[in-house]
Amino acid sequence: MNEAILTIDFELFTQTPAYRSADGETDQDDIGLEGGRFLRSIIEEYAATATCFVVSSVAEQFPDAVTALADAGYEIGSHTHTHRLLTELDPGARREELARSREILEQVTDRTVEGFRAPAFDVPADHFDALAETGYGYDSSVVASRWIPGWYGGEYDVQRPVPATDVQADAPAGLAELPASVMPGLRLPLTGTWIRFFGPRYTILGMKLLARRGIAPVLYVHPWEFVDLPDVEGVPTRVYYHTGAWMRRAIERILAQPFEFVTAREIVSRVDGVRESESGVASTTPGEQ
Repeated sequence: MNEAILTIDFELFTQTPAYRSADGETDQDDIGLEGGRFLRSIIEEYAATATCFVVSSVAEQFPDAVTALADAGYEIGSHTHTHRLLTELDPGARREELARSREILEQVTDRTVEGFRAPAFDVPADHFDALAETGYGYDSSVVASRWIPGWYGGEYDVQRPVPATDVQADAPAGLAELPASVMPGLRLPLTGTWIRFFGPRYTILGMKLLARRGIAPVLYVHPWEFVDLPDVEGVPTRVYYHTGAWMRRAIERILAQPFEFVTAREIVSRVDGVRESESGVASTTPGEQ
């Protein structure tokens, strides 16, 4: 059976850049938690697992929601503390986002945090140095996408898990990079907003094409995509498109495919030259925590 990695960028709707830049607002501060509960249920139904890159302020405000992910056997990684774009912060503030997040998540979940994903795949020049200094073992913030105006892309071409030095020659030794997957040839992301634009058949086709090349697809979703979002003035229409019930059906179709869903850490542990944490967690497999 082919392997795939389902990653969940565990942030709330009110933490997204689209909401923060909107004119309107909502008085709901937990939009997305119900989506997290749905994901736990459907992943269990299909005997799968996942890696959750969690915004640690969510773990502070709603610790039970995050410990439930860890208790379900999912790998816990960091998605910063506040979900601010890293390139908008000075180096000291960036390191604080990384260090504080890892510390809080380890305290809340009693799990070692090895992995990191930057909000909006926004990677500053000193990214790998900052990750090494704050104790991470791997990154998953690179997307080998074509340039998408107003979004990201065009900087990278790596599509397999590699040592971070394959992405940036002077990156610290021992770090790994697990890139989020793109559609071969087309080079647009397989998931995120793109699954809602193009549908699950697009994602499933990309998964199969990558598997033929010996690449484990790395998918990503957000818990707020699986709930009915409130109307907020100024939030772009694309944010609402095919969220809620449509997205719940889409992820079920993906999980039903003949892939074994494993954690990011399991795939990263096979990359040559990647260091293990002091606890050896980098080489554990799902269910061994």
